[in-house]
Amino acid sequence: MWQVVEADLMPISIGAGVLGTGGGGNPYLGYLRVRELLRSGGTVCVIDPEEVGDDDLLVVVGGMGSPMVSYEKLARGNEETAAAQALERHLGRTFDAIAPFEMGGGNSMVPMIVAATMGIPLVNGDGMGRAFPELQMITYLIYGGAPAPAAIADERGNHVVITEVLDAAWLERIARAATIEMGGHAGLATAVMDGAFCKRSIIPHTLELARSIGQAVLDAREHKHDPGAAIIDIAGGRQYLRGKVTDVHRETTAGFARGHMTLEGLGTHVGRSIRVDFQNENVAIWEDERATVTVPDLICVIATDTGEPITTEMIRFGSRVDVLVLPCPALLTTERALAVVGPRAFGMELDYTPAC
Repeated sequence: MWQVVEADLMPISIGAGVLGTGGGGNPYLGYLRVRELLRSGGTVCVIDPEEVGDDDLLVVVGGMGSPMVSYEKLARGNEETAAAQALERHLGRTFDAIAPFEMGGGNSMVPMIVAATMGIPLVNGDGMGRAFPELQMITYLIYGGAPAPAAIADERGNHVVITEVLDAAWLERIARAATIEMGGHAGLATAVMDGAFCKRSIIPHTLELARSIGQAVLDAREHKHDPGAAIIDIAGGRQYLRGKVTDVHRETTAGFARGHMTLEGLGTHVGRSIRVDFQNENVAIWEDERATVTVPDLICVIATDTGEPITTEMIRFGSRVDVLVLPCPALLTTERALAVVGPRAFGMELDYTPAC
């Protein structure tokens, strides 16, 4: 067990922004929320998956909705906690630990708030090892976890408990529709499970990985080293392109930020042009009319000079960026997982080929 301190928050937010592949919500807003919680006396205790008791009861929490909404409708801050507490009331018992939904952007910080508020530990891991746009794409549900009961809550005090669904895809459809009615953002609690199942289905130690990536970026800035190279030293992978954003097309449809960005190469990459498609998160790189990188590999866009991760709702014309490709966790590369998080799940008639 270890305790999150304020000095951990900036590295975690940066690293989670990188792992978020453009999605997961604004990591800085999440950073501010957790920082204020710690300054007011809150405590975030983190345990490794191996420390979870087999009979412990866990719940998965995170934010749901379009990241673009969070810039115009700030969260109240207790939505995810309210959703978890609504499930406790429904089940008639309390949870023993919190398992993160995804290790991406602001959604990496939200579970800390829930764990501290409820006075229970946070598991060092998550259900994606990155960020994905849809509920059925978490490993807990991919590998047989129960999608219901689930709960969503908004900033007004509305709570919706979903007691039964046919499968995880139906949970996504129903919860997404309710989230849209709640204004495009809500807190989510789902995938109630025991500790034994958590150990089998969680992607472990990703909170530590985010912290290590973020610290490497901060160290690279201080010593004027290449932050992209520092990220690759920690996470593996490679630099795909250094370039400039020449076009961005983005719109919010059905609760997602969808679109693409076009980049032209700079320096040693002059003459190359790529398109990055996104659905909240970056999902594919196209070059010479061919998909060269696809989900579930991580496509990360960072500012060239600072290594700051740039989310899909913040990318702008003229931005100088590095496009990094990082390997995805092994739990996302099985046949069972690729059916849910591979290229075909995003409408691409392609088979997944590892890019790293």
